[in-house]
Amino acid sequence: MFELDLRSRQPIYEQLMEKMKEMIVRELWQPHDQLPSVRAMAKQLMVNPNTIQKAYRELERDGWIYSLPGKGSFVAPRPKEPNAEAVAAVYEQFVRLVKEARFLGVTNEQLWQWIIEGEKERESDDSTRRRDENV
Repeated sequence: MFELDLRSRQPIYEQLMEKMKEMIVRELWQPHDQLPSVRAMAKQLMVNPNTIQKAYRELERDGWIYSLPGKGSFVAPRPKEPNAEAVAAVYEQFVRLVKEARFLGVTNEQLWQWIIEGEKERESDDSTRRRDENV
């Protein structure tokens, strides 16, 4: 599935949230796919179930997943309208990262190249997913 860095300063639940969001964004997990149970995920990653539960709770609060009592947690469908609050949070992160990159000497041309590469990677993920669906 994925690995967590237990030595990182970033809390484990935040690392888990990032990895799960990446799986959803890359469409490795589709809308309404059932997620592993808290207990199964904790056993697989060898972390406390409370940590997994906290990540699930935060992801549900942010609209990435939903829970059905007695059934488990599932990937939330992509909203028809963008969540203005979530978009604003991503914008703030983006601005912060651009400022940090510029401070480190990254040029505007490099930043644009990164955006283009990110878009190419997304398109590659899309074509791989479509190809896998047709097999």
